[in-house]
Amino acid sequence: MAELQATPGFPDAKKETKIATGYGDVVLIQRSVPAGLKVEQNIELTGINLVSLRAEWRSNGAVQSKKIEFYVYRNG
Repeated sequence: MAELQATPGFPDAKKETKIATGYGDVVLIQRSVPAGLKVEQNIELTGINLVSLRAEWRSNGAVQSKKIEFYVYRNG
Protein backbone atom coordinates (compact mmCIF):
# COMPACT_ATOMS: atom_id res chain seq x y z
CA MET A 1 0.00 0.00 0.00
CA ALA A 2 1.31 3.43 -0.88
CA GLU A 3 0.63 6.75 0.78
CA LEU A 4 0.73 10.04 -1.05
CA GLN A 5 -0.11 13.43 0.42
CA ALA A 6 -0.05 16.61 -1.60
CA THR A 7 -2.10 19.18 0.30
CA PRO A 8 -3.91 19.42 3.62
CA GLY A 9 -7.71 19.44 3.67
CA PHE A 10 -10.30 17.56 1.67
CA PRO A 11 -10.13 17.28 -2.12
CA ASP A 12 -12.46 19.45 -4.21
CA ALA A 13 -15.94 17.96 -4.77
CA LYS A 14 -15.51 18.36 -8.55
CA LYS A 15 -12.65 19.72 -10.58
CA GLU A 16 -11.77 19.56 -14.30
CA THR A 17 -8.38 20.35 -15.75
CA LYS A 18 -7.42 20.45 -19.43
CA ILE A 19 -3.87 19.29 -20.09
CA ALA A 20 -2.24 20.07 -23.44
CA THR A 21 0.00 17.26 -24.66
CA GLY A 22 1.89 16.73 -27.89
CA TYR A 23 -0.84 14.29 -28.95
CA GLY A 24 -3.85 16.48 -28.15
CA ASP A 25 -5.73 17.63 -25.08
CA VAL A 26 -6.41 15.35 -22.11
CA VAL A 27 -9.19 16.31 -19.70
CA LEU A 28 -8.63 15.23 -16.09
CA ILE A 29 -11.86 15.02 -14.08
CA GLN A 30 -11.67 14.71 -10.30
CA ARG A 31 -14.70 13.91 -8.13
CA SER A 32 -14.79 13.47 -4.39
CA VAL A 33 -17.67 12.25 -2.20
CA PRO A 34 -17.89 11.00 1.38
CA ALA A 35 -17.12 7.28 1.30
CA GLY A 36 -20.10 6.28 3.44
CA LEU A 37 -18.14 3.49 5.14
CA LYS A 38 -19.65 2.04 8.31
CA VAL A 39 -18.35 -0.15 11.12
CA GLU A 40 -20.16 -3.16 12.56
CA GLN A 41 -22.30 -1.04 14.90
CA ASN A 42 -23.64 0.86 11.83
CA ILE A 43 -21.59 3.94 12.78
CA GLU A 44 -20.35 5.93 9.79
CA LEU A 45 -16.62 6.59 9.61
CA THR A 46 -16.06 10.30 9.09
CA GLY A 47 -13.17 12.00 7.35
CA ILE A 48 -12.88 9.41 4.54
CA ASN A 49 -13.67 10.47 0.97
CA LEU A 50 -13.82 8.36 -2.18
CA VAL A 51 -11.94 10.17 -4.94
CA SER A 52 -12.14 9.23 -8.61
CA LEU A 53 -9.78 10.54 -11.27
CA ARG A 54 -10.81 10.11 -14.90
CA ALA A 55 -8.66 11.04 -17.89
CA GLU A 56 -10.45 11.53 -21.23
CA TRP A 57 -8.90 12.08 -24.66
CA ARG A 58 -9.71 11.60 -28.36
CA SER A 59 -8.01 8.97 -30.45
CA ASN A 60 -9.00 8.47 -34.10
CA GLY A 61 -12.19 10.47 -33.48
CA ALA A 62 -13.36 8.29 -30.57
CA VAL A 63 -13.34 9.30 -26.90
CA GLN A 64 -10.98 7.16 -24.80
CA SER A 65 -10.74 7.18 -21.00
CA LYS A 66 -9.10 5.63 -17.95
CA LYS A 67 -10.31 5.89 -14.36
CA ILE A 68 -8.85 5.19 -10.94
CA GLU A 69 -10.50 5.43 -7.52
CA PHE A 70 -8.94 5.73 -4.09
CA TYR A 71 -9.76 6.82 -0.55
CA VAL A 72 -8.51 9.98 1.11
CA TYR A 73 -8.55 10.34 4.89
CA ARG A 74 -8.39 13.72 6.55
CA ASN A 75 -8.73 13.99 10.30
CA GLY A 76 -11.45 16.32 11.43
